[in-house]
Amino acid sequence: MPKKVQVCISVDIDAVAGWLGSYGGEDSTSDISRGLFAGTLGVRRLLKLFHKYSIRSTFFIPGHSLETFPDECRMVVEAGHEIGLHGYSHENPVAMTLEQQTAIMDKCYRLIEEFAGRPPRGMVAPWWESSKEGAMLMLRYGLEYDHSFSHHDCQCYWLRTGDEWTPIDYDKHPDHWMHPLKGGETTGLCEIPASWYLDDLPPMMFIKKAPNSHGWVNPRDVEDLWMDQFEYHYREEDEFVFPVTVHPDVCGHPHGLLMLERIIERINKYEGVEWVTMEEICDTFKAKNKPPKGAVLPAKRGAIFENPDLELERQE
Repeated sequence: MPKKVQVCISVDIDAVAGWLGSYGGEDSTSDISRGLFAGTLGVRRLLKLFHKYSIRSTFFIPGHSLETFPDECRMVVEAGHEIGLHGYSHENPVAMTLEQQTAIMDKCYRLIEEFAGRPPRGMVAPWWESSKEGAMLMLRYGLEYDHSFSHHDCQCYWLRTGDEWTPIDYDKHPDHWMHPLKGGETTGLCEIPASWYLDDLPPMMFIKKAPNSHGWVNPRDVEDLWMDQFEYHYREEDEFVFPVTVHPDVCGHPHGLLMLERIIERINKYEGVEWVTMEEICDTFKAKNKPPKGAVLPAKRGAIFENPDLELERQE
């Protein structure tokens, strides 16, 4: 069978926002300066790279970056790229109350809709840490896809929420924790798989306060790691998605840009490859798959602003 491969190099513009509580640089003028580079020069360089290869992609932009770097974010929109949600200050969702999460979702949803001229359709959870309430919050705001979970690594699937598991507690008898994971309920959210192994930041960004920080990994090693995954999926699958995550904080630098150029040119040698946005991946999946019976479905986009108490429907 002919291959059908959807590749997306999505961009998280963490910039200054990433240093405000995620990377431990909120008190460092030097680290804030690194964020300023990412939000300006780094973004512009990635846009230039995408233009060179005629690639449209998805930029997940924290509200802080959207408001701090409006010129660069306007360039993202004008180049035809999609904008998705990524928190406001790159906050950790599991550290917040539902009220706090809702306030951030509400503000950032409105920011993106006003800035891009259309509401966001998907999001990446900051830290790739999704809270227990996160999926239902996305559904209530009418989002259609998420890119934060790793149940699969090359196929989209309907996101399941509310799984329950029992952590080990050595102060108690093993009978207390010897229980299997209990699966939650399936939703109508398309999950586009996320992978730490297809992310430039862990191996290639130095973080002073992280005890296991890297930052000087040879980009050719990262290139080989990413291409090994692509080549395996291409060999084993007739159709698959290949979502890569980059940051202007990392791939806005020359060694990261040259690595991306080599990867793009290597992937372009394969037949059946299409460079797409995340929403295009979502649309392809939804066109071929129907949510299972009883799945909780996303509300109509923007409906929550008219009815904060709206009830979510289920797949019949």
